[in-house]
Amino acid sequence: MHEALFYEKGEDNRTFCRLCPKLCTIREGHTGFCRVRKNQGGVLYSLNYGRVSSYAMDPVEKKPLYHFYPGSAVLSLGSVGCNLQCGFCQNWQIAHADPRTVYLSPAEAVAAAREEIRRGVKCVGLAYTYNEPFMWYEYVCDTARLAREEGLKNVLVTNGYINEEPLRQLLPYIDAMNIDVKGFTEEYYKSTCLGRLEPVLRTVEISRAHCHVELTTLLVPGLNDSEEEIRRLVDWVAGLSPDIPLHFSRYFPSYRFDLPPTPLETMQKARAVAREKLRYVYLGNAPELEGGDTVCPACGETLIRRTGYRVRVTGLEGKKCRRCGEEAAAVVV
Repeated sequence: MHEALFYEKGEDNRTFCRLCPKLCTIREGHTGFCRVRKNQGGVLYSLNYGRVSSYAMDPVEKKPLYHFYPGSAVLSLGSVGCNLQCGFCQNWQIAHADPRTVYLSPAEAVAAAREEIRRGVKCVGLAYTYNEPFMWYEYVCDTARLAREEGLKNVLVTNGYINEEPLRQLLPYIDAMNIDVKGFTEEYYKSTCLGRLEPVLRTVEISRAHCHVELTTLLVPGLNDSEEEIRRLVDWVAGLSPDIPLHFSRYFPSYRFDLPPTPLETMQKARAVAREKLRYVYLGNAPELEGGDTVCPACGETLIRRTGYRVRVTGLEGKKCRRCGEEAAAVVV
């Protein structure tokens, strides 16, 4: 086991976790909400350090990141544990269960990425994903530092539910983030995810000043897909920057939710509303809607064409539109 960061010791061997907004008070022999930070003898330990439950070379678009080295790959690692409990969780088998894991040290993870590059794979670095990477904080810190020293990029795919101090300590090693903004009301976060909205918005606001950021919202029928709520989300994103890419993802039944899938009409309406103020809006989990292309906001030229995870950069010269010369904002190539 590995001693955790960001906790305080109290009386009666209690520990007070300060990693995320849950602020768990953990009695000796118990774990916090995330199930992977345990108090033993008045010391808080990370139970999942180096424990890898999922491991794959993924297209960077799968994160999803559409404006960060499009067409490249990233070595994706996941562990166990999460500090939210969304009723629709698509990775509940690792976030809220006890899957089989293997140990992979930070040095071994970085070496695996370097080996893929040596073999000719267009791998830009490492992604910490599948479960909540902030609940893998100590391992992600150590691995990201080492990856940076080796010239590799670091990507977080996260719910953004983290306290400010640990976030700021990790950000210098992070190159890109996809952050879930799961809905845009406190009630939705409370009832559906057992969390709060405000800390997630703070994470987005802080992170975009330090690294490339894209956002994802899974639209769940009848819960967070009203036009009013989507407009509030879009207004907030546009207030930060109209160039932040926003992904609307189609919900399908999973974990504890058996609602029918998001209607395609809802996805189309969300995109239309968002495009009134945002320059880059995408639709995920809905291939029939062809919502994955990057289009020049000035002239409408297709800059990057996506069919599934097949990517063709067709309309860019460097970072500018081949037709009109408009710079494709937020595209990292």
